[in-house]
Amino acid sequence: MRPMSYLSPKTEVRESKIHGRGLFAVADIAKDEIVAVKGGHIIDRETLHEKITPRLGPVEIQIDDDLFIAPVTDQERKLSMLYSNHSCNANLDMRGEITFVAMRDIRAGEELTHDWAMTDDDDYSVECKCGAPNCRKILTGKDWQRPELQKRYAGYFSAYLARKIAMPCHSERSEETHNRSGDHTGYLV
Repeated sequence: MRPMSYLSPKTEVRESKIHGRGLFAVADIAKDEIVAVKGGHIIDRETLHEKITPRLGPVEIQIDDDLFIAPVTDQERKLSMLYSNHSCNANLDMRGEITFVAMRDIRAGEELTHDWAMTDDDDYSVECKCGAPNCRKILTGKDWQRPELQKRYAGYFSAYLARKIAMPCHSERSEETHNRSGDHTGYLV
Protein backbone atom coordinates (compact mmCIF):
# COMPACT_ATOMS: atom_id res chain seq x y z
CA MET A 1 0.00 0.00 0.00
CA ARG A 2 1.25 3.51 -0.82
CA PRO A 3 1.88 6.16 1.83
CA MET A 4 -1.15 8.33 2.61
CA SER A 5 0.95 11.36 3.52
CA TYR A 6 3.87 13.06 1.80
CA LEU A 7 7.24 13.47 3.51
CA SER A 8 9.99 15.38 1.74
CA PRO A 9 12.94 13.25 0.60
CA LYS A 10 15.00 15.67 2.72
CA THR A 11 13.55 14.08 5.87
CA GLU A 12 13.80 10.85 7.82
CA VAL A 13 12.12 9.38 10.89
CA ARG A 14 14.37 8.45 13.82
CA GLU A 15 14.50 8.50 17.61
CA SER A 16 13.70 11.88 19.16
CA LYS A 17 14.73 13.50 22.44
CA ILE A 18 11.31 15.17 22.54
CA HIS A 19 9.16 12.06 22.27
CA GLY A 20 9.54 8.59 20.76
CA ARG A 21 10.23 8.99 17.09
CA GLY A 22 10.53 12.31 15.29
CA LEU A 23 11.02 13.75 11.83
CA PHE A 24 14.51 15.08 11.05
CA ALA A 25 16.08 17.01 8.19
CA VAL A 26 18.75 14.97 6.37
CA ALA A 27 19.54 17.91 4.06
CA ASP A 28 19.14 21.65 4.40
CA ILE A 29 15.54 22.82 3.91
CA ALA A 30 14.82 26.35 2.70
CA LYS A 31 12.27 28.68 4.32
CA ASP A 32 8.79 28.04 2.84
CA GLU A 33 9.80 24.65 1.37
CA ILE A 34 7.12 21.96 1.68
CA VAL A 35 8.17 19.36 4.26
CA ALA A 36 5.02 17.26 4.71
CA VAL A 37 1.41 16.94 3.61
CA LYS A 38 -1.03 15.04 5.84
CA GLY A 39 -3.28 12.46 4.23
CA GLY A 40 -6.28 10.59 5.57
CA HIS A 41 -10.06 10.58 5.68
CA ILE A 42 -12.30 13.49 6.60
CA ILE A 43 -14.18 12.46 9.74
CA ASP A 44 -16.43 14.18 12.25
CA ARG A 45 -15.70 14.77 15.93
CA GLU A 46 -18.00 11.99 17.17
CA THR A 47 -16.36 9.39 14.92
CA LEU A 48 -12.91 10.61 15.94
CA HIS A 49 -13.56 10.44 19.68
CA GLU A 50 -15.68 7.29 19.74
CA LYS A 51 -14.01 5.11 17.11
CA ILE A 52 -10.60 6.42 16.03
CA THR A 53 -8.78 7.87 19.06
CA PRO A 54 -9.50 4.89 21.38
CA ARG A 55 -7.90 2.52 18.83
CA LEU A 56 -5.19 4.64 17.20
CA GLY A 57 -4.39 7.44 19.65
CA PRO A 58 -4.00 11.09 18.60
CA VAL A 59 -3.65 10.86 14.81
CA GLU A 60 -5.74 13.77 13.53
CA ILE A 61 -5.39 17.26 12.17
CA GLN A 62 -8.35 19.51 12.85
CA ILE A 63 -9.68 21.28 9.74
CA ASP A 64 -12.92 22.77 11.11
CA ASP A 65 -14.89 22.85 14.36
CA ASP A 66 -16.28 19.37 13.77
CA LEU A 67 -14.01 18.00 11.01
CA PHE A 68 -10.66 16.25 11.13
CA ILE A 69 -8.30 14.45 8.76
CA ALA A 70 -7.17 11.11 10.15
CA PRO A 71 -6.45 7.51 9.27
CA VAL A 72 -9.16 5.01 10.22
CA THR A 73 -7.16 1.75 10.46
CA ASP A 74 -3.87 0.77 12.06
CA GLN A 75 -2.33 0.20 8.62
CA GLU A 76 -3.45 3.67 7.49
CA ARG A 77 -2.00 5.13 10.71
CA LYS A 78 1.40 3.76 9.79
CA LEU A 79 1.06 5.11 6.24
CA SER A 80 -0.09 8.59 7.29
CA MET A 81 2.10 9.49 10.27
CA LEU A 82 4.24 12.60 9.86
CA TYR A 83 6.20 12.18 13.12
CA SER A 84 6.45 15.93 13.56
CA ASN A 85 6.68 16.37 17.31
CA HIS A 86 5.33 19.42 19.12
CA SER A 87 7.76 22.14 20.16
CA CYS A 88 7.09 25.54 21.69
CA ASN A 89 9.98 26.69 19.44
CA ALA A 90 8.68 25.17 16.19
CA ASN A 91 10.41 25.30 12.81
CA LEU A 92 7.42 24.16 10.70
CA ASP A 93 4.23 26.08 10.02
CA MET A 94 0.95 25.42 8.26
CA ARG A 95 -0.14 26.36 4.78
CA GLY A 96 -3.81 25.70 4.29
CA GLU A 97 -5.12 22.82 6.39
CA ILE A 98 -2.72 19.93 5.81
CA THR A 99 0.59 21.23 4.41
CA PHE A 100 3.63 21.79 6.64
CA VAL A 101 6.38 24.12 5.39
CA ALA A 102 9.64 25.42 6.87
CA MET A 103 9.14 28.62 8.89
CA ARG A 104 12.83 29.41 8.46
CA ASP A 105 15.89 27.86 6.88
CA ILE A 106 16.46 24.49 8.56
CA ARG A 107 19.85 22.77 8.75
CA ALA A 108 20.44 19.07 8.17
CA GLY A 109 20.20 17.23 11.49
CA GLU A 110 17.52 19.45 13.04
CA GLU A 111 14.32 17.86 14.29
CA LEU A 112 11.27 19.13 12.39
CA THR A 113 8.59 20.31 14.82
CA HIS A 114 5.39 22.29 14.86
CA ASP A 115 3.44 23.99 17.63
CA TRP A 116 0.03 22.47 18.32
CA ALA A 117 -1.21 26.05 18.84
CA MET A 118 -1.08 26.42 15.03
CA THR A 119 -3.48 23.53 14.40
CA ASP A 120 -5.64 22.68 17.43
CA ASP A 121 -8.87 24.12 18.81
CA ASP A 122 -10.03 21.43 21.16
CA ASP A 123 -10.57 20.98 24.88
CA TYR A 124 -7.45 19.34 26.28
CA SER A 125 -4.54 20.08 28.53
CA VAL A 126 -1.29 18.08 28.52
CA GLU A 127 2.17 18.53 29.95
CA CYS A 128 4.74 19.74 27.41
CA LYS A 129 8.16 18.09 27.41
CA CYS A 130 9.66 19.80 24.36
CA GLY A 131 12.57 21.28 26.33
CA ALA A 132 12.59 24.57 24.39
CA PRO A 133 13.77 27.65 26.32
CA ASN A 134 10.32 29.19 25.77
CA CYS A 135 8.41 26.00 26.71
CA ARG A 136 4.86 26.70 27.93
CA LYS A 137 5.00 23.60 30.21
CA ILE A 138 1.26 22.99 29.70
CA LEU A 139 -0.34 22.79 26.25
CA THR A 140 -4.03 23.36 25.71
CA GLY A 141 -6.25 23.20 22.67
CA LYS A 142 -6.98 26.88 23.22
CA ASP A 143 -3.37 28.12 23.09
CA TRP A 144 -4.10 29.66 19.67
CA GLN A 145 -6.11 32.30 21.57
CA ARG A 146 -3.03 33.55 23.45
CA PRO A 147 -2.08 37.03 22.16
CA GLU A 148 1.67 36.31 22.30
CA LEU A 149 1.24 33.18 20.16
CA GLN A 150 -1.05 34.96 17.71
CA LYS A 151 1.68 37.58 17.32
CA ARG A 152 4.55 35.06 17.04
CA TYR A 153 2.74 32.79 14.57
CA ALA A 154 0.89 35.45 12.55
CA GLY A 155 0.51 34.05 9.06
CA TYR A 156 1.52 30.55 10.19
CA PHE A 157 -1.75 29.17 11.60
CA SER A 158 -3.79 26.54 9.80
CA ALA A 159 -6.43 28.10 7.54
CA TYR A 160 -9.08 26.87 9.98
CA LEU A 161 -7.55 28.70 12.95
CA ALA A 162 -6.66 31.76 10.87
CA ARG A 163 -10.38 32.12 10.10
CA LYS A 164 -11.22 31.86 13.81
CA ILE A 165 -8.53 34.40 14.75
CA ALA A 166 -9.92 36.83 12.18
CA MET A 167 -13.40 36.61 13.77
CA PRO A 168 -14.22 39.60 16.03
CA CYS A 169 -15.03 37.29 18.93
CA HIS A 170 -13.68 33.76 19.34
CA SER A 171 -16.71 31.51 19.83
CA GLU A 172 -16.47 28.62 22.23
CA ARG A 173 -18.08 25.25 21.70
CA SER A 174 -20.38 23.94 24.39
CA GLU A 175 -19.27 20.35 23.91
CA GLU A 176 -17.85 17.94 26.39
CA THR A 177 -14.19 18.36 27.21
CA HIS A 178 -11.85 16.29 25.10
CA ASN A 179 -8.91 15.28 27.25
CA ARG A 180 -5.96 13.82 25.37
CA SER A 181 -4.81 11.63 28.18
CA GLY A 182 -1.58 9.76 28.34
CA ASP A 183 1.95 10.70 27.43
CA HIS A 184 1.77 11.88 23.85
CA THR A 185 3.46 15.25 23.85
CA GLY A 186 4.92 14.03 20.60
CA TYR A 187 3.64 13.19 17.19
CA LEU A 188 1.31 15.41 15.35
CA VAL A 189 -0.32 12.70 13.34
